[in-house]
Amino acid sequence: MSATTRVIGEVLLKVEGINLSFGGVRALSEVSFDIRKGEIRAIIGPNGAGKSSMLNCINGFYHPQQGSITYKGQPRRQMRPHEAAAQGIARTFQNIALFRGMSTLDNIMTGRLLKMKQNFLMQALYWGPAQREEIAHREHVEKIIDFLEIQAIRKVPVGRLPYGLQKRVELGRALAAEPELLLLDEPMAGMNVEEKEDMCRFVLDVNEEFGTTIALIEHDMGVVMDISDRVVVLDYGRKIADGTPDEVRADQNVIDAYLGVAH
Repeated sequence: MSATTRVIGEVLLKVEGINLSFGGVRALSEVSFDIRKGEIRAIIGPNGAGKSSMLNCINGFYHPQQGSITYKGQPRRQMRPHEAAAQGIARTFQNIALFRGMSTLDNIMTGRLLKMKQNFLMQALYWGPAQREEIAHREHVEKIIDFLEIQAIRKVPVGRLPYGLQKRVELGRALAAEPELLLLDEPMAGMNVEEKEDMCRFVLDVNEEFGTTIALIEHDMGVVMDISDRVVVLDYGRKIADGTPDEVRADQNVIDAYLGVAH
């Protein structure tokens, strides 16, 4: 399904005038853009442009000194990562953050933790409601495993998997939380051509079949232009362009940033 045929809804998340500094270093400066329900929204820019810092602000890892973030029409103040997760924001990371000694199945199950209602004692006893809840969550995880075509590695410790499959398991764990907004930080970094093609297909399928809104950071411009509805471009912590892939590709500021023209 192409990006141009998807139905894009109202604004789901809006960032306005975000300023983020670490000591004397300004990571983000007056950054504003929005993410609309149902779209694939790319955030691009050269290394050090502030892209990961922007995702960290959205899901509560960082708290900007100035500016506002509005999610589902509600301004958010000092959101913590677990609160963002509870409100439907899931995240993958530039550096894979999995439990390497645990199986694929168990890693994806950790994405269901916020969905579990029974207390720790009931879960430990694995009896009655806790047992039924566990079975239901496992069924949901098995559907994700089927969706991502990783049935053959469901019992394999993720530390033994090749990099591309580890990235797919991390995507599965994020999907297990049933997010409304999925933040993907370089989901195709370090992959070969075949692995990138697979991940592109899964990103598009997640958006189409689950209706998940996606914001992704990606350096492969071919991927960005193929699958994104809109693109926002950062450079040295500032927004320099925002629009459709074709508009951004033709923007002289973007061309200069990627060619390394002096500022």
